[in-house]
Amino acid sequence: MNAPTGQRASPERIRPSSLRPARLTLRPPTFPPGPVSGAWWPRSDDLPTELPALIEAFDRSWGRVTRMAAHRSAWPQAPCELPVAGHTVRAAWFTSGFDPHAIRLFAYGVGRRDLLVVPPGTGTATAGRLMTAAADPALRLTASALLADTRGSRPARDM
Repeated sequence: MNAPTGQRASPERIRPSSLRPARLTLRPPTFPPGPVSGAWWPRSDDLPTELPALIEAFDRSWGRVTRMAAHRSAWPQAPCELPVAGHTVRAAWFTSGFDPHAIRLFAYGVGRRDLLVVPPGTGTATAGRLMTAAADPALRLTASALLADTRGSRPARDM
């Protein structure tokens, strides 16, 4: 799905019907937001391939996602624009001050959602625990703290 060098990929070339559904879990909207709003478990670390399914899920249920932000070390590719069905998402990349295990999505006029990114190679049982914890309104952990908690170190519950 790469555009030839020097050309932009066309958003119309990505068809929602051809996407595998995003593995996503979210906190109930009635609870106050926490450090994360839920979790996303991509199938690979290829963001241009994985992001369209995530954006499709949010576009349908929350509002059109126009921007995203992530830590630069989290993804091998860091394009400034990511084509998704019907539009393009602009990306901001950070090298410090941003949780390396999170992705932030912005929808114009709606707000933002921060999600734990469950590493693609994570086993099913561990990924399930992480996704459940990220959607639990009683837990107030950052994405990195959730991963550390699952790996055996027990950070404070009030982060």
